[in-house]
Amino acid sequence: MGLPAGNVRLYLLPAEDRAMTDLTLKQEHFCQAYIETGNASEAYRQAYNAKNMKQETIWKRSGELLSSGAVSGRVNELQAEHRERHSITIDGLTLELEKARLLAMSDEKGASAAVSAVMGKAKLHGLLKEKAEISGPNGSPIKTQDINRWELGRQIAFALRTAAEEGPGEDAQDVN
Repeated sequence: MGLPAGNVRLYLLPAEDRAMTDLTLKQEHFCQAYIETGNASEAYRQAYNAKNMKQETIWKRSGELLSSGAVSGRVNELQAEHRERHSITIDGLTLELEKARLLAMSDEKGASAAVSAVMGKAKLHGLLKEKAEISGPNGSPIKTQDINRWELGRQIAFALRTAAEEGPGEDAQDVN
């Protein structure tokens, strides 16, 4: 089945560069789209056939891709190339923040917008990472349980047997 014209952005790498990344073409497309959009879910939609997937599935799979060592390494490599190409450094952003701070001392109205723009540029170029604290219900700690290998195997076998009996869920999709 062919892809609709005009809806696909193709990123081509020379064969020797692809071999060095150990990524599939779809993974490379994901990395390039992630750098372009800054959004893992959108990058996943562009790189994979996600038309019939639930948003939660796209979110989960895009997160799994970003957690992959090869994919995250390639994203870091592309971010470094992007920063170098645009000469954006922490020192340069710090200088811009200092200028915005000095402006704030004389005019409150423009300074907050300048700081927001600088921080947005830093985030866009991968210099700032958002951090999230994960907790249980009402902010309580997430409950964990230490189990031995036998118990882990038993739980996995139960999950596999249950999944085999129920069949694939409605969000099951081929990601190839």
